[in-house]
Amino acid sequence: MKKIMDGNEACAYAAYPFTEVAGIYPITPASTMAELTDKWASEGKKNFFNQPVKVVEMESEAGAIGLVHGSLQAGCLTSTYTASQGLLLMIPNMYKIAGELLPCVINVAARSLATHALSIFGDHQDIYAVRQTGFAIMASSSVQESMDLTAVSYLSTIKGRVPFINFNDGFRTSHELQKIEVLDMDKVKELIDTKSLIDFRKRALNIDNPVTRGTSQNEDILNIIINYLK
Repeated sequence: MKKIMDGNEACAYAAYPFTEVAGIYPITPASTMAELTDKWASEGKKNFFNQPVKVVEMESEAGAIGLVHGSLQAGCLTSTYTASQGLLLMIPNMYKIAGELLPCVINVAARSLATHALSIFGDHQDIYAVRQTGFAIMASSSVQESMDLTAVSYLSTIKGRVPFINFNDGFRTSHELQKIEVLDMDKVKELIDTKSLIDFRKRALNIDNPVTRGTSQNEDILNIIINYLK
């Protein structure tokens, strides 16, 4: 099936079925992804798990990624959508999400960072500023890729336990209307690594199934690990 849509809608369309919880906060030019997710959820659209996405709008991008982090710890597949300074506000939690090997996708409409004044030009300053966090980076250069590679990002993060920044060019792709081939999400669902997803659920914080969080690795333990790896 072919349909005319922009990059934001293409990304949101592919992300929605994988998402159980969405922590959102509006920011140009990524707001449309969160708005569509909220709209579809309010209309009762079901995800792969036969339920509407639980959408929570927070007070800032830092709050949104905090919700994402906590939700992931509880065993829920969780998404967020952002750009520019919004992505930078997420950096502290991004280190922890990557370090804890949590499957997560942050969908970004890439935008320049505001310095001496507000800027909404589209470039990759925000993406380059988070390369060190441990997130893999998936780049889309067209509306079709925005849909296809969003699905790839979610499938990969579930199987590989490496979180993803999934981005397209703000305005240039996020708002570009193109006629694209819409993914058959029923076929995409068949590609989910079920065992990895079940293992993710089992690692969730649960009073009936205690798991360890926040261990300490001091010099003695670190030296043992280094010697073992040698």
